Amino acid sequence: MKSSDFDFKLPERLIAQRPLPERQASRLLVLDPQEASYQDHQFTHFDQFLQAGDLLVFNDTQVFPARLFGQKHTGGKVEILVERILDEKTLLAHVRASKSPRPGTILTLENKIECEVIRRDDDLFILEQESNTHWLDLLQDYGHMPLPPYIQRADEENDRQRYQTVYARQPGAVAAPTAGLHFDDDMLQRLQQKGVQQAYITLHVGAGTFQPVRVDNVAEHVMHAEWIDVPDSVCETIRRTHENGGRVVAVGTTVVRSLESAAQNGALKSFQGDTRLFITPGFKFQVVDAMLTNFHLPKSTLLMLVSAFAGKKFILDAYQHAVEQGYRFFSYGDAMLIKNRCESFNTN
Repeated sequence: MKSSDFDFKLPERLIAQRPLPERQASRLLVLDPQEASYQDHQFTHFDQFLQAGDLLVFNDTQVFPARLFGQKHTGGKVEILVERILDEKTLLAHVRASKSPRPGTILTLENKIECEVIRRDDDLFILEQESNTHWLDLLQDYGHMPLPPYIQRADEENDRQRYQTVYARQPGAVAAPTAGLHFDDDMLQRLQQKGVQQAYITLHVGAGTFQPVRVDNVAEHVMHAEWIDVPDSVCETIRRTHENGGRVVAVGTTVVRSLESAAQNGALKSFQGDTRLFITPGFKFQVVDAMLTNFHLPKSTLLMLVSAFAGKKFILDAYQHAVEQGYRFFSYGDAMLIKNRCESFNTN
């Protein structure tokens, strides 16, 4: 399997740079892998494709302002993108600078935060600060929302609200679980009134989610780690849903990875910790029956995941249709509902 098998041409004009005025205003491409068909809809119609007894599973991670700008003590400029807060004084971060900082280098960030480079950890750096304020609070006060690299603008005040789901409650992500950005309180209430169940897991999305697969042989790709929490109560709700004939509908690829990671030992059970699960065509899904997702980057692990779920050729055909119809792509873009998975497509 080659990374080039998951490439497609995308006009730059289709990369959404800002959210639409209303969360439900996005378009919705509805896919049926079993029928090999797709239809154009609006996200306002999303509830029409679910029925009482189905279970929607959301990722309740909360994006924190993870980007900081500053300089070394020598005056050289630096840009910090936090990957993970380790404790109140230390964090793991990407550091962009003209020359990589050495251990012992002092950084002054946003003219407010002074920290020291402790050591390098592969491509990342451990940074430590000695103030009496928790790193998370410092980031909330002085950080910038970590918009993806394909959004060619600085973050704005509106991004603090719109690059965040309305149900976010567990701080720890440096990127939004973007399939959830389309939901507002009205849609959640309509789904509840229809009898559609709702459950929440947590996956703290890392910056690695935007990294393309740089090796030609997909099997050689090293998957980034992300922290997940799948509670036992959610596992029990999933079991009851399947027993009663309902579908488990994952809101986003992060939920798919979380639930399927929790079932890797043969049966779904609670799990808390890091996952490096890399889902590619041929993967046997055990939990998720349907999926809502945004449109993903060429050659990305997320495009490979949805190709595993619905079939590579079918997904790439649907992407081509989306391009031709002018759908908006990536984080602030439109959505795709895959109504069901079809095992026969998993190797195609």
